[in-house]
Amino acid sequence: MLPVLTRYLSAAVGARLADEGARVSLVLLAIEQTGRPAVGGLLVAALMVPHVAAAPLAGAAADRARRRKPLYLVAFAVHALSLTGAALLVGPATWAAAILLFTGGCLAPLLFGGLSSLLRELVPGDPARAFGFDATTYSVAGIVGPALAATVAGFAGATWSVITLAGFAVLGAAAFLTLPLPPRPSGVRPARPAKPLAAFSVMADRPRLGAVTVTTGLSQFGFGALPLAAAAIATTRHDPPLTGVIMAVTAAGSLTGSLLTTRIRAFHRRPERTLLICTAVLSVPFLAAAFRPGAWPLIAMAGLLMGPITVALFSVRDRESPPEVRTQVFTLGAGIKVTSAAAGAAVGGLLSGTGPALLLTVIAGGQLLAALTGTLILRRAGDRADRSDDPHPSVSRSA
Repeated sequence: MLPVLTRYLSAAVGARLADEGARVSLVLLAIEQTGRPAVGGLLVAALMVPHVAAAPLAGAAADRARRRKPLYLVAFAVHALSLTGAALLVGPATWAAAILLFTGGCLAPLLFGGLSSLLRELVPGDPARAFGFDATTYSVAGIVGPALAATVAGFAGATWSVITLAGFAVLGAAAFLTLPLPPRPSGVRPARPAKPLAAFSVMADRPRLGAVTVTTGLSQFGFGALPLAAAAIATTRHDPPLTGVIMAVTAAGSLTGSLLTTRIRAFHRRPERTLLICTAVLSVPFLAAAFRPGAWPLIAMAGLLMGPITVALFSVRDRESPPEVRTQVFTLGAGIKVTSAAAGAAVGGLLSGTGPALLLTVIAGGQLLAALTGTLILRRAGDRADRSDDPHPSVSRSA
């Protein structure tokens, strides 16, 4: 049988590829069946909006469940069924399709942060390396999902595009079914289950966890506008296909960065520091492309840095999450990132008529703001710790 990590990665790629591809195929389906691209945007929103709202509840359910495998398999199945139902209902009953997608979106956090939270248990010998490979699944899904959705839609129509993506969710479920995830022993489960919103308190009480959550949330707000910036660059250069090239290059850079992180151990020693430094450096390629239009290939460097950032984020969550809210912390963190990126896309849409320079500058500024905010959170926590450890606070102040 294949190694556990290989089977896990197959499950994760299946789920995340279906989700990434759906953002393209649902828009194409709406155009094909209704002739209204705006309907596609609403369908994508129905799938994505529940991520942050339902993340604490889905995570809390996983933390409390003794038998977790059935819960995760239900999430895979509901995701696949919601896509299949939407493929058949958009046009004849679009409102019903939106309800189905919303339902699938409520369990989707288990297929993102929820799956990642299982890695320490599934691969106990080398979780840092496992998180590095887990980060690559997002990059692979970001590259293959949209390309597959568009290709199938071109050959067989948007309906079959959505159904094909649902099939990948089913394949992911089949791979997940083979994972060694036994029921928790009764003594391992928390005596007092955490409340559904307990992850917020944990993030506030643990500075490293709070810092990386806030930093990546603000960073993703900027990244949410990247597709619009790419489209603006392509429009300026009178080369529409360049939009896809820029996004593919960025995703490929992220994949490369994630793979390199599995080999470079220095990234794992102080993951919160790695995350803050890489986030600050992210501003460089965006500023370069803003002031020199021909420098857009440098955006690939941003993708390269996203690999270590994602792995560092997973490592901090892994180290700082209490067992009783571990899954909830992972799902909520992932939900915050998804929602922040969606908000950034909305703001980017408002700025899309101003040209690429302003959009790229805003994205770069978002990275600097994110890194600064995370640094301040850690510094304030360090100052409080120093004061609490000082046996002679009055002498310290006078000095």
